[in-house]
Amino acid sequence: MGQQQLLLIVLGVIIVGIAVAVGIDQFSTSAAEANRDALVLDLNFLSSLARAHYSRPVELTGGGNSFADFQIPEALLETANGTLEHTQTGHKTDHIHFTAVGKEIGENGLTPVKIEFRITIDEIKISKKN
Repeated sequence: MGQQQLLLIVLGVIIVGIAVAVGIDQFSTSAAEANRDALVLDLNFLSSLARAHYSRPVELTGGGNSFADFQIPEALLETANGTLEHTQTGHKTDHIHFTAVGKEIGENGLTPVKIEFRITIDEIKISKKN
């Protein structure tokens, strides 16, 4: 084999190696984004349950215009997309916070994707943490 043929083979191996590396990076970025989107869907469903609790009278096991005593249903605490939890800060009952931690590694390359929702009866604020 001549030098030119060996050079072309080496060049081809380098190009294929770069293409594989870029493909793996794109796949992991896509998987993290898909996990993030799935968590947002889970949190949207959970926020509808929380708002229903808020609007339902206390006599019908609701909150009576309060998010107090809202509990995430057992089946939603851990889903195929990740884990969901809520934190009620103090005795504020006009809003509730939900946090979802995914199963894919996020943008920082170290920790899983994380989404936070702050829900009031009028609006939902979404924060992407990773």
